[in-house]
Amino acid sequence: MKFMKIGTKPDTFYAEEATRTVISDIPSDLTIRINNVCFLLHKLQIPLVPKCGLLQRLCSDADDSDIVTIDLHDVPGGEDAFELCAKFCYGITINLGAHNFVPAFCAAKFLRMTESIEKGNFVLKLEAFFNSCILEGWKDSIVALQTTIKLPEWSENLGIIRRCIDSIVEKILTPTSKVSWSYTYTRPGYIKKQHQSVPKDWWTEDVSDLDIDLFRCIITAVRSTYIPPPQLIGEALHVYACRWLPDTTKSRPLHSSGSQTEESREKSRRILESIVSMIPSDRGSVSIGFLLKLLSIANYLGASPVTKTELIRKAGLQFEEATLNDMLFPSQLPTDQHFYDIDLVAAVLESYLVLWRRQSPLPTENSHMVRSIRKIGKLIDSYLQVVARDVNMPISKLVSLAEALPDVAREDHDGLYKAINIYLKEHPDVSKADKKRMCRMLDCQKLSPEVRAHAVKNERLPLRTVVQVLFFDQESGSRSTTHKPESITRARQAPIEAEAKEECDKKVQHEVTKSSSRVTETSEREIQKRMEAKMVRGDSEKGKERKGETNSTAKMMEPKQVFQRRSSR
Repeated sequence: MKFMKIGTKPDTFYAEEATRTVISDIPSDLTIRINNVCFLLHKLQIPLVPKCGLLQRLCSDADDSDIVTIDLHDVPGGEDAFELCAKFCYGITINLGAHNFVPAFCAAKFLRMTESIEKGNFVLKLEAFFNSCILEGWKDSIVALQTTIKLPEWSENLGIIRRCIDSIVEKILTPTSKVSWSYTYTRPGYIKKQHQSVPKDWWTEDVSDLDIDLFRCIITAVRSTYIPPPQLIGEALHVYACRWLPDTTKSRPLHSSGSQTEESREKSRRILESIVSMIPSDRGSVSIGFLLKLLSIANYLGASPVTKTELIRKAGLQFEEATLNDMLFPSQLPTDQHFYDIDLVAAVLESYLVLWRRQSPLPTENSHMVRSIRKIGKLIDSYLQVVARDVNMPISKLVSLAEALPDVAREDHDGLYKAINIYLKEHPDVSKADKKRMCRMLDCQKLSPEVRAHAVKNERLPLRTVVQVLFFDQESGSRSTTHKPESITRARQAPIEAEAKEECDKKVQHEVTKSSSRVTETSEREIQKRMEAKMVRGDSEKGKERKGETNSTAKMMEPKQVFQRRSSR
């Protein structure tokens, strides 16, 4: 940061309540009132009026002996900027820098302290400092630009904003090998002394100090050159969002109805909507994690539906790139008792599925779209396993998210089984109807042998589910022994499955009624499972239909024998 010192005299200004004056033997004959502050100054004995064209005009009708009072309530920068101009006229030492240049320059222009009034006047010195120091410096330009938010009209009309932006953009576009000025870069793990080369995003942290409207001007100007890649623009947006938006990733923010809090929320909403509108359309310009984070913040701030819809659309395009940690956000609705924001994930998944179905109506087994949806399937099952531990998570939301995936999304149901098991373990009071509702999603044929072995012994599962697992386990063992090919069509399977199901149900009912007082719960599950597996069996060949039915009847009698042996024990 650069500074300019003007004047040589010591500071003789002093303030007493709302009055500021100069220590002098000469009585004051000029009173300047600005807002609630009065300046007791001198007209001619000290070259104040001779350096200010405006004061010359306002004092032109007064005699030299008259005490003149002038109201200058509209001076840009207020009383502090006027005091800098007054001290310059008195020859008192003042220090100028990027932090106070803008108000001083605007006030000097307002007072007409130009070369036409007196040579070597204040405006000329300020312009020289602006051109040679502020615009040449990186941080000086940013600080000066930020101070223009207090005087936007004056700064715009005097060209300060435009020239600062041009200077900043020029430096951003400078090749990193030629960057020689100081900049702020505090990324975790980055040590400037250990890195000889300048990082490509060296400028992002410094410009994040700007007001959102000025930041937008910088980003718009940089993008218009088509030089930086979209990912670099996305990184700048990410840094700015981390700088100004609330963090909703760790815990649920406290909601307050206070006026100050609401004002802060409104400012954050405006920043969020501006950031979303600046995200490049190029896929991958920002990460899926950043998009999901913005969506969580949008839910917290109550952003407009347009903003949320756009974030969901963009997140859906890149959902395949998401990781489990990217999706773990607390719910932002105060009415939600559960912790995780499962609705956010469901909305993005729905957006992804719309695009997936549109791009691949009939996907082949090895197509990219199948690999994509199966990756999403594993991701959703992993997410379900985490949110299932939430003791307040409604079963309806869990089931709704699990059922949203098409059948092709799950190559196996091991992950889904784990999520169901975790939920039943963490929610021991789940009703039988809800248990059946959850387990109805499971396809026993897609469970691995290890998971089937666990399910058979799982006392949390409904009896019907355990019986299904037992029957399919027996069916799998039978097929692996005989190596019989599956050649029957779905049309031929339907009547056989219906007949087998009816017969299985009758036998289960008969055996349970006969020995219910002596059969343990585990035995009942195993029996019913084996019988119902016959329901899904349809592997008899077309030319061996009668033989297949005979074998089926013989095997369905087997559980009865097992049942009698276990009952006799």
